[in-house]
Amino acid sequence: MSRPALQPDGAGAPDTNTTPLLDVHHLVKHYGGLTATDNLSLHVQPGEVHAIIGPNGAGKSTLINQLAGEVRPDQGQILFAGTDITHEPVDQRALRGLARSYQITSVFPEFSALHNVMLAVQAHQGHSFRFWAPARRDAVLHDPACRVLERVGLAHRLHVPAAALAHGEQRQLELAMVLAGQPRLLLLDEPMAGMSQAESVQMTELLERLKGDHAMILVEHDMDAVFALADRITVLVYGRALATGSAAAIRANPDVQAAYLGDAA
Repeated sequence: MSRPALQPDGAGAPDTNTTPLLDVHHLVKHYGGLTATDNLSLHVQPGEVHAIIGPNGAGKSTLINQLAGEVRPDQGQILFAGTDITHEPVDQRALRGLARSYQITSVFPEFSALHNVMLAVQAHQGHSFRFWAPARRDAVLHDPACRVLERVGLAHRLHVPAAALAHGEQRQLELAMVLAGQPRLLLLDEPMAGMSQAESVQMTELLERLKGDHAMILVEHDMDAVFALADRITVLVYGRALATGSAAAIRANPDVQAAYLGDAA
């Protein structure tokens, strides 16, 4: 199939008068003879949910890894709040307000939900983990952790060990740990992975409540969640942006339907 001309990335933007929070220019990443990211440009406005979809092998995870700082691009530029972060490490990007969740849940299973989030608050505030015992009684850590757990719907599960939480609740807990760092932009890598339909609906509702407070890049295979949440969608094929636009425009795009959505559109 011949590749159509790329749409301008500004198509469907919620507010073209606002300086982008994230601005990606002509990103390229090669792995040997494979081009995983192929001259990709996109931007994310403050408060926007920008979904990245595409078939397996389209380059979604490679893109997220570059934005998070875990993989360095071969060419191109990544600006965050107007600052060039292309070569900054993960921890420096996190301090700027760019935070990532992963496909595989990463929590401390033996700790309670509350203590997991207190650890995240502690790490964000720069406290030493050598003082963990007194930190458990520290209101500076306890109170913000409780507030974040309430935001994600786990206020009633504060003292439950993470290992005893249902899978969907563990994903909520992981999101709470990310939110503890007060991020401006969330990189959400398949937050519905492994969830039941009911859990996916619950996570979608949670992310809907967070819209506006945080910008989000959402990589997700659950199209119901994508179309419910996204202000704009970029479709990746072979590392290139096949199309960028509103959910309605992406649904109606015949090239996207042929390349990815098929009968689901």
